[in-house]
Amino acid sequence: MSRIGKKPIEAPKGVEWKVSGQKVEAKGPKGVRVFTATDDVDVLLDGTVITVRPRGDSKRARQQWGMTRTQIANLAQGVTEGFKKELEIVGVGYRAAVAGKTLKLSLGYSHDVEFAIPEGIEIKCAKPTEVEITGSDQQQVGQVAAEIRDWRRPEPYKGKGVRYKNEYIFRKEGKKK
Repeated sequence: MSRIGKKPIEAPKGVEWKVSGQKVEAKGPKGVRVFTATDDVDVLLDGTVITVRPRGDSKRARQQWGMTRTQIANLAQGVTEGFKKELEIVGVGYRAAVAGKTLKLSLGYSHDVEFAIPEGIEIKCAKPTEVEITGSDQQQVGQVAAEIRDWRRPEPYKGKGVRYKNEYIFRKEGKKK
């Protein structure tokens, strides 16, 4: 039995649910998000409460049960609060700036890296060494953060690079004479 899957999902204030077959739509102050569940689960709407049940006792149905419930809960959170990832840029001369729909990164290469900001994502740079990524889709926010981090991952000797805020970098000791 899935402990997560058993929990019903209540609509937060300001969220409207619409369920048609396997498709769940959440409408809230930050937009509209849609999720399509697999055929291994049933999605039931009762007023403002959604419950998810597995179809049968197969292993796949039980796996999809908890995952589907979590995805639907993330829809509700995305259209009300949204999701946020914060990055820190560490290194002499390393900085970031937003120019229109482009994030310009100076990361020690011979040229600046220009990262096109995807639709549905908002990027802010309060300081030149801090990047805040927000959006209503948790997967998309995490993917954009990972793609920016991949341009210059933190190295283990000095810790220079792009890292998640509060990320611990295991530091290595340099060569000895």
